Amino acid sequence: MHMKVRDVMTSEVASVNGSTPFRDVAEVLIAHEVSAVPVVDGEGHVVGVVSEADLLRKEEFREQFYREGYRPPLRARLREAVGHGAARSQERARGVTAAELMSAPAVITRPYTSVVSAARQMTQHGVKRLPVVDDEGVLMGIISRHDLLKVLARADADIAREVRQDIVENCLWADLSGVEVAVSDGVVTLTGALDRRSQARVLTRMVERTNGVIEVVDRLEWKEDDVGPWEGA
Repeated sequence: MHMKVRDVMTSEVASVNGSTPFRDVAEVLIAHEVSAVPVVDGEGHVVGVVSEADLLRKEEFREQFYREGYRPPLRARLREAVGHGAARSQERARGVTAAELMSAPAVITRPYTSVVSAARQMTQHGVKRLPVVDDEGVLMGIISRHDLLKVLARADADIAREVRQDIVENCLWADLSGVEVAVSDGVVTLTGALDRRSQARVLTRMVERTNGVIEVVDRLEWKEDDVGPWEGA
């Protein structure tokens, strides 16, 4: 039911190696219309990521930052104070290759990770995309915020098909043959009759966990109320 990273990731992904010059990295970002690229070693292992921010930092710390008596703007000083420190930033700003400019270690994800977990990683680390690597750390693809938005904006027909096929029709714990599924703008409405109220609750929760579902409207009926008052509605 939960989509995995492998279901939505881009397999054909641009990358650079550690010796790629600054200008060539910038050209890769522009040509592929991306905000960051993975840096890989000779065997394809992801060793870091170079982003637009890394390249712009180099421009920001160009020669005027090193002129005698010059002090960078307050915003830049504060940003470095809460980041990796001015020394490290200036060192990276002097870099001329991807290895010297990149952020490392890279924040990565696995193909079998759920898209929900991938979204949490992006939020936690403040990044817009994650390199996808296998268990050996070799680059397999990349997943972006745009890819995640496509999951959230799934077509109603796709959601309805998944709910019917994966939950209703293949249910092994209850007879759901009398359940009807309707989807409109991501809202799933369940109607029909079940033997027990507990079955309706489980079904509703399973549907809520389906990718792209915004809300579930429970209009199910049941013959036996086997849910105790202490368990809530």
